[in-house]
Amino acid sequence: MNARTEPAEAETDAIARPPLVRELLLVAGLFLVYKLGRQLATGHTGEAFRNADRVWDLERAVHLPGEGSVQNALLHSDTLIHIANTYYATVHFPATAAFLVWLYLRRPAHYVWARRVLAAVTAAALVVHLTFPLAPPRMLAAAGLIDTGQLYGPSVYGSPETDHLSNQFAAMPSLHFGWALMVAIGLIMATRSRWRPLWLLHPLLTLLVIVGTANHYWLDAIVAAAMLGIALAVIRLPKHAAATAGSGARRSVPAGRDEEAVGEDSVLVGAAR
Repeated sequence: MNARTEPAEAETDAIARPPLVRELLLVAGLFLVYKLGRQLATGHTGEAFRNADRVWDLERAVHLPGEGSVQNALLHSDTLIHIANTYYATVHFPATAAFLVWLYLRRPAHYVWARRVLAAVTAAALVVHLTFPLAPPRMLAAAGLIDTGQLYGPSVYGSPETDHLSNQFAAMPSLHFGWALMVAIGLIMATRSRWRPLWLLHPLLTLLVIVGTANHYWLDAIVAAAMLGIALAVIRLPKHAAATAGSGARRSVPAGRDEEAVGEDSVLVGAAR
């Protein structure tokens, strides 16, 4: 990479990266609004269980696989089910936060796009939580599933009657899965490695965990994926973002790199455009 192209790329990144303080306040504000909204959706126990019966019956009517098959596989090993509970309890927020921080620092144009998509999906999910309270399968007798968090630990939920920190009747859509899928898609779009499809393992593992621990139905994940698909169709990745996805790596190339390698980089950038 020669000196003539470096300043232009650095200037593009600087323009695309929004002010840090504003972003911190914005993300914190969105999180607080979401938590408050979830609390407003509590107290609809009867409706939540009626909706759970409807979801369970619908899944059986369309011949979706039983959630119990995933849970039974996890229950073959105490260690495996404990890992699944730990993954559910500890990966969701840190993984999403790390994703946004990395994009902000390395791919600012992708960051703005991803933040908008996540905000849109989360806002839509909050509307569903308010209008369609849903008891998770671990509470539904017809499902025949157990609360693995309570029995094997760790658990992020207390008794629904005394748990004032979370709304346990907000199973649909599953933001655990929706956010995980967005993290994978965002990293695939923002990176160049030929191994980047492996990021899809994150939402795949998340799906198995949320179903196997009886915190979500299959339909919770399907609805989350559909909402994310709509958000991605409406909120498009800026065209210049793909062209700058590998700019950080290219700027670190020593000045004495041979012209042939530089030419190969130019071809890759041109192809991305």
